[in-house]
Amino acid sequence: MPSQSKYSTSLGVAGGVGFLYEMQVGPTYSPTRFLLDIGVGADYGMTAFSQGASAKVTLPNQQDLQGDVFDYVYEMQDRKDQYTNLAVRVPIMVGVQHRHFYMLAGVKVGANLLPQAHTKASIKTYGDYQQFDRFENMPEYQFFDKYELPAAKTKAGFNMLNMDVSFEIGGRLGFMTDAVGFDVPKRKTEYRLAAYVDYGVLDIHKGGTNAGFLTPEYYNAVYAYGSKTMVENIEVNDIMSTVTVDAQGNAAPFAKSVNNFMVGLKFTVLFQLPEEGQCVICRDAYRNSARRGGGRRGMKYEE
Repeated sequence: MPSQSKYSTSLGVAGGVGFLYEMQVGPTYSPTRFLLDIGVGADYGMTAFSQGASAKVTLPNQQDLQGDVFDYVYEMQDRKDQYTNLAVRVPIMVGVQHRHFYMLAGVKVGANLLPQAHTKASIKTYGDYQQFDRFENMPEYQFFDKYELPAAKTKAGFNMLNMDVSFEIGGRLGFMTDAVGFDVPKRKTEYRLAAYVDYGVLDIHKGGTNAGFLTPEYYNAVYAYGSKTMVENIEVNDIMSTVTVDAQGNAAPFAKSVNNFMVGLKFTVLFQLPEEGQCVICRDAYRNSARRGGGRRGMKYEE
């Protein structure tokens, strides 16, 4: 018989690297350019849920070695569900650049390639008797004050496809001039620093049917003395694969989607593509030195 459990908002960190092609459109004499960015990138991130209140599972009407009836209670403590993911993304962004300032907006379409769930917790067990006080911290009766469960690592139930809407705003670094002309030095490399926001418009998780954790079905009184049977056979499922907790941490089936939300800093280095070689001799002219009768001057040809 499970009880209600609450979880904190998930927080985490991520980092990534990518390559892009940027097309800048606008008059050469204007400090304003329109931008189109298309690229590919990969990022690796981690996020975690922490249990805000203890989850309990009760096995009612159990019987001990003396024949007394009691409720055997599991209380999960210090639970943490950590998720890691390697994702590939294709950004398609449009924007504008004006002197030092620039901004971009668009979408990032990608795939979750390696989502993993890491779950760890400890268990407290005790016996609730109607005719006695609570029996706890008595390992000889399988009442443990704190038993560390083995960490569980499984493949997380994430949908493969993801899509974020993205906004980026920042500045170009270094000295720049608005002067024009063939003799004005042009920068071949440009550096940018910006803040960005990505918000996932798709639900990234697959709703599951698992319980938060599974326990033996009855109190095994035969093994009560010196045995850990009642805690060694516990099965723990990552929280996003269960129906006991929704996206807001309330005891109910999943009723809301789980969406990605990321805020961060982005550093960009742009390299100018090699330009087509310029003509060294734009006019190739020669004279025909052959003289034709009467000492006439040769004909001049131009190409």
